[in-house]
Amino acid sequence: MNRRRFLSSTAAGILAAPGLLRGALAQEGPFRVKYYPVAAGMGSRDVTPAPDGAIWFCGQRNGTLGRLDPRDGSFKLVDLGKGAAPHGVVVGPDGAPWVTEGGQNAIARVDPSDHRVTLFRLPEKETYANLNTAVFDKSGIYWFTGQSGIYGRLDPKSGDMTVFRAPRGPGPYGITVTPKGDLWYASLAGNHITKIDLATGNATVVEPPTPNQGARRIWSDTKGRLWVSEWNSGNVSVHDPADASWKTWKLPGHSPRTYSVYVDDKDKVWLTDFSDQGGTLRLTGIGVDEQTVADFLRRLGTLPFFQSVDLDETSQVDQDGAKLKKFVIRGQIDYGAPATAVAQAGSAAKPEAKPGAGGTR
Repeated sequence: MNRRRFLSSTAAGILAAPGLLRGALAQEGPFRVKYYPVAAGMGSRDVTPAPDGAIWFCGQRNGTLGRLDPRDGSFKLVDLGKGAAPHGVVVGPDGAPWVTEGGQNAIARVDPSDHRVTLFRLPEKETYANLNTAVFDKSGIYWFTGQSGIYGRLDPKSGDMTVFRAPRGPGPYGITVTPKGDLWYASLAGNHITKIDLATGNATVVEPPTPNQGARRIWSDTKGRLWVSEWNSGNVSVHDPADASWKTWKLPGHSPRTYSVYVDDKDKVWLTDFSDQGGTLRLTGIGVDEQTVADFLRRLGTLPFFQSVDLDETSQVDQDGAKLKKFVIRGQIDYGAPATAVAQAGSAAKPEAKPGAGGTR
């Protein structure tokens, strides 16, 4: 069973971090939602379906990759190594889960049969890339992003890895490949999306129409249009590279925070909204350079009372003749609730397609 067929049959697979779960429990809608309890406090994050119908999911706080069997709710955890903090997971052409493993600054492959972990470490000069998400292109090359200001490629067969500097520094986050094979990533701190030349690795920036929108994640539909979740603006937008057009919708509710976006095989758009503002901490500061800012971000991310820590924006400032980095970091505070789960949403009634409401075609 391939990835699209599985997601089509289940309507949509949704990662629910603790804060998102609390919001989901308080809402009613035309969908049945089933929760699968996993290890308390593990910080379940990104998910992906396996070829056999199981679900792989990241445990960012306890350094594990989980495997959930939706048929009976059972799960197993794979220890990814000392200091591990996995963020994103995708299944490769080899059927194995591949993980952006930020804690060890490496890409991790987990053998689906014996759960043996193989690490492909980033070059030593990339001391903390803040790895985020990844995707396989049509030729089987693995491409990944790092919020500290990098994106890269890994050849799974040879193990060769190349890391590129992002054209506007920190921010690379979500990444997607279109049906034609074009590769794009979204930059959260950079407020743009970028097309990557597969042959050279060069990146071309494309500006969304909303300033400082915080383009967080990106997903292609079947027509090659790019759907972007905008964290700062609370919008979902769509860009058509064929005619360079943009359309934008604001999510409903008070102060929406559009987190992730997924487009199913029927071109329905699924979104998560992190709209709880009470647990958000915003930090502004000045660092000596990008590496200093990246190290500070990494240390914050290891603290137990943060659900997530993200770099919202950076800029260069002159202070007493020195060129320094001004930064804004946003952290989602953990209220201490141990609830951690992976959620699956299925349609209980055919939703009306409304732009910005998660049912857009």
